[in-house]
Amino acid sequence: MIFPGSNCDQDLILALNKQFEGNVVELWHKDTDLKGVTHVYIPGGFSYGDYLRSGAIANLSPILESVKQHANEGGFVMGICNGFQVLCESGLLPGALLRNTNMKFICKNVFLKPGNHDTALTQNLEEKAIVKIPIAHGEGRYYADHETMKQITENNQVVFYYCDEWGNITEDSNPNGSICNIAGICNEGRNVFGMMPHPERSASDWLLNLDGEDILATSN
Repeated sequence: MIFPGSNCDQDLILALNKQFEGNVVELWHKDTDLKGVTHVYIPGGFSYGDYLRSGAIANLSPILESVKQHANEGGFVMGICNGFQVLCESGLLPGALLRNTNMKFICKNVFLKPGNHDTALTQNLEEKAIVKIPIAHGEGRYYADHETMKQITENNQVVFYYCDEWGNITEDSNPNGSICNIAGICNEGRNVFGMMPHPERSASDWLLNLDGEDILATSN
């Protein structure tokens, strides 16, 4: 799915074409028909220039009504970086993405640890529990109020935590101040996913990292 200002869409399409046997269909923000796709991916970038709040204007796009219907019917939806922000703005995922605690844009590799293995993104990651994935965001600090965090924890909805290279979840391994080191979550139904790190940027040999391929492959 592509919005004005999306800039990670072609990277994601390239990575998905390696994983899926079918063709990847490009959906434009003005579309209202999902064109029969089974999996919806919302890429990173700066939809509508990140005016207002990141993802806020994208939530008003015609295509989002179709995405919400797809998700509410149990269809797979995944948002990466700005896509995660869009899903939180839409209400398909709980919480919000706020400015990084250092108030700076951060671009670097981070380590992630699965929060559980009972999701489409993590079900095949048990043998390789720690993955190295790049981040690139200025508003990636995940936040939810106490009651929401209680529900997320009780329902085991944390998909990825920021950790160090040995899998320790520490304050120093948290790049943006996210509550409880959360890097990605899912909805209660486990069919809608959001994560700030970019698996599509670590899914090819020429990037010298295939850890993201493991995540995208399991989503199929």
